[in-house]
Amino acid sequence: MVAAAAERGWTRFAPDPRIRAWAEAAHRAALAVVADPQMRAEWLQCEGTWFVGVDALPTAPDGSIDGTPLRGAVIDALAPLPSLHPAQLSVTYPGYPRPRAGESDAAFGYRLRRDAAHVDGLIADGPDRRRRIAEPHAFILGLPLTACGPGASPLVVWEGSHRVIAEGLRAALADIPAEHWASADITDAYVAARRRAFEICRRVELPAAPGEALLLHRMTLHGVAPWQDGADAPPEGRMVTYFRPPMPGGAHPWLHAMGEGAA
Repeated sequence: MVAAAAERGWTRFAPDPRIRAWAEAAHRAALAVVADPQMRAEWLQCEGTWFVGVDALPTAPDGSIDGTPLRGAVIDALAPLPSLHPAQLSVTYPGYPRPRAGESDAAFGYRLRRDAAHVDGLIADGPDRRRRIAEPHAFILGLPLTACGPGASPLVVWEGSHRVIAEGLRAALADIPAEHWASADITDAYVAARRRAFEICRRVELPAAPGEALLLHRMTLHGVAPWQDGADAPPEGRMVTYFRPPMPGGAHPWLHAMGEGAA
């Protein structure tokens, strides 16, 4: 299953009672998080249609929450796990997307047309919003917390895009010493590779239920689809948690270790 993520950029693990038990505990904690006024002030975006929730779920370094361990086939496949950051709690609600605060018309149009597709860890900063490999991750693990219909803003991936992105970035960094990659401007190469991925890679929507797990290659182009009118979801919306541990060794193995597990 992990090999499938390395080959096509994503894989889905079948329902697992151990992951389901974790998801139930995480769901209880998530309800408290999204009800917290300070959390809502910090993370509720897109005119109330998206709770971004970076590091918002109080998971332990071993991934457990409120004493419930993070176990299951996907965890066995990824073992040994590194120390994990608190999980992201991403929640979408009916009406997503609306414009995010400060988002330009062009950026909002991209959110609508292209699901705000991106590669994690390529941070845009500075006045010109230039991108660099600031936070290289080992993998992306998504664990759904609520049962929703397929139209409730599912995760979207471009199958095989990790290879297109890697090819473009390798070419851009070929003449730059590896120790300088983290500070190198890869904006133009990334945008060109992303455009190429849209042209040749299949867009795949990945709705999933509690107990399932979605594992993405760290360079897979992915986003969140707009909420469809009438989509089936509980009142708390479509809740998904994400773990993205740092890539050991930084940018060089992030870019070159293509065939190792989910790496």
